[in-house]
Amino acid sequence: MLGATLLAIGAAFVHAGWNLSIKQSGDRWHALWGQFFVAGVGCTVLVFVLGGVPATAWIWAGLSGLTHVAYVSSLARAYDLGDFSVSYPIARGTGAVLAAIGGVTLLDDSLSLLNVAGIIVAAIGLWLIAGPTDNSHVHAALGVAATIGIYSVIDSHGSRETGGNLYPLTTFIACALFTSIHGIALGRRESMVVALQTRWRLFALAGAASVLTYWIVLIAVQRASVGYVTALRESSVVIAALIGALVLKEPHAKRRIIAACVAVAGLVVLVAG
Repeated sequence: MLGATLLAIGAAFVHAGWNLSIKQSGDRWHALWGQFFVAGVGCTVLVFVLGGVPATAWIWAGLSGLTHVAYVSSLARAYDLGDFSVSYPIARGTGAVLAAIGGVTLLDDSLSLLNVAGIIVAAIGLWLIAGPTDNSHVHAALGVAATIGIYSVIDSHGSRETGGNLYPLTTFIACALFTSIHGIALGRRESMVVALQTRWRLFALAGAASVLTYWIVLIAVQRASVGYVTALRESSVVIAALIGALVLKEPHAKRRIIAACVAVAGLVVLVAG
């Protein structure tokens, strides 16, 4: 359990960093697509070199890749509509709760009453970070949360089913494939090529960070429940609140940071459980 805890917290720090790079980019959809595309290419090479990926892994990876099409579109829209320190907490916090529920109901995970109390307190803190905001912004962030809950359950099952540490690589290959097909279907082929030619270094950095964080998470869920790992991973919202206040100079910084402390209290209860 200690190993899963450290892995999830480490993923939180890296995850907040690459999401900040997406928020600060001019075109969020192309930034998200680009980092998944470059990550997918790199993971293809790794799978070819390392081998040993079971055939069943591709089924779950394919479902995850399809879900990521909606994830990329909804996350780009959420970041277009509002503050980083609002979109990120709503999406990640609600996504963690949905993933925990999915883990218990679909994957036979077990959570103690103290675990449940910790998740609830953490979720309350995450929602307090967001505070009052317009409905379109909330709806966009909740759309992201729904996709997070779905792909977290799919990939947790896929990781456990395959029993190896190479499964996360297959998810990025599938994400690269399906998000590229989606972009081309929307008539974005030329702009995708231009974005790749001009920003490939940034895409490579963000893609590597994305692979690292998700690889860590899917290794962690082999050792602990989905709810435990995803809730710990969402400690990244505290980092997001600080980034919003100190780096992006977003409003309501004091309230959001205090609310982040409530979320941390919930995470402490979760770990204690």
